[in-house]
Amino acid sequence: MSLFDLHREGNVQELIRLLRESDTEEVRQRAAEMLGEFDEHQDRRDIISALVRAAQEDDSGAVTAAAVDALEELGQEAIEQLIETMAGVDFGGEEAEWVRAKAFVQALDAGIAELRMAAANGLGKFGDGDAIEPLVGRFDDDDPRVRARAARACGSIGDPRACSPLETLLEDEIAEVRREAAEALGQIGNRQALQALLDMYDDPSDRVRRVAVSSFGNFDNAAPVDPLVTALSDESAIVRRTAVYALIQLLANVPTQKSHEIREEIVDKLSETDDESVVVPLVEIIEEGTQAAQRRNTAWLLGRVITDPDERAVDALVTALEDDDQMTSQFAATSLAELDADERVAERLLDVVTDTDRPTDARAQAIFTLGKVGGEESRQTLDTLLDDTDNEEIRKRAFSAISKLGGRT
Repeated sequence: MSLFDLHREGNVQELIRLLRESDTEEVRQRAAEMLGEFDEHQDRRDIISALVRAAQEDDSGAVTAAAVDALEELGQEAIEQLIETMAGVDFGGEEAEWVRAKAFVQALDAGIAELRMAAANGLGKFGDGDAIEPLVGRFDDDDPRVRARAARACGSIGDPRACSPLETLLEDEIAEVRREAAEALGQIGNRQALQALLDMYDDPSDRVRRVAVSSFGNFDNAAPVDPLVTALSDESAIVRRTAVYALIQLLANVPTQKSHEIREEIVDKLSETDDESVVVPLVEIIEEGTQAAQRRNTAWLLGRVITDPDERAVDALVTALEDDDQMTSQFAATSLAELDADERVAERLLDVVTDTDRPTDARAQAIFTLGKVGGEESRQTLDTLLDDTDNEEIRKRAFSAISKLGGRT
């Protein structure tokens, strides 16, 4: 029976036998890889034991590496069993956390790169600041995968002491290492970490650029506005999209006293960029966003950066009139008023105004906007509405809007 058939049938005991007894290195390696895919198998304990033994005793580096990777696939418990066996310690007892962390630190010096990677992963999950120094010590590891995992672990721990060492990894020749270092600095998120990322928006790797640009949304000042605007013209669509999201997040983070100044700067910059590259992700935030601050800022921004709104953008703003957040609804109304040259705006607003099943607040916001962008049809519709409704809020808004459109007939 082939390895494929054993895997398909879930015959882990035969795979374990092959891992232990096969004379063919490729067979043992493939058996180890397959065993790592049986996370919920009833023989999980036997699988872990066999992989731990292979990681320690097999003569082939490829097999030991596959065994370590398989244990990682099986979860923290599995990799801890390997570290425990290698260190000759018992992870039980009162000092379990201290003993466990020390064993993982020791494993950072293992001769197998995959084990050093697993040890770095484990230390990142413990979240212990004492692990920063030994993790930073692996930043010059010969294997770039180890450097990348060590950087990731530092980001998970979030200790600012890792900032300066992580900055050195931003110049690593391997893009994956630079990406993990950028991600880690973004997670730490203090002033030094974010400042270090400002120059990474033009990294040769689009994955690194995306991570750096995403972190710019964590700033609380205008420092990343220029790099973010530059990123809006990036050759990578995902980087351009990330830049828009970061701009919206930036607006949500800045203090109120700085907000107006930064808003105006962003509007000025965005008005000079390609309309479609900005509008599409903004519309997506309105349609799918769950954070009120982001939706609010997006609703405000849309009407100020769109030069040629499509139907989807108009519909998104009209839908936002019904938003539970009152400021989002108000900003959607003011943005629609900014698009008064587009006849679709008045048409869609009239649909809202005349739909009695819609919430009163949404209809009232639509009437307010019609007072700014409507024409004769709007005036007549609102005139009729005054005679047909007993809703005082609707009547009040309608009177105000009609007066701006020329008064009642």
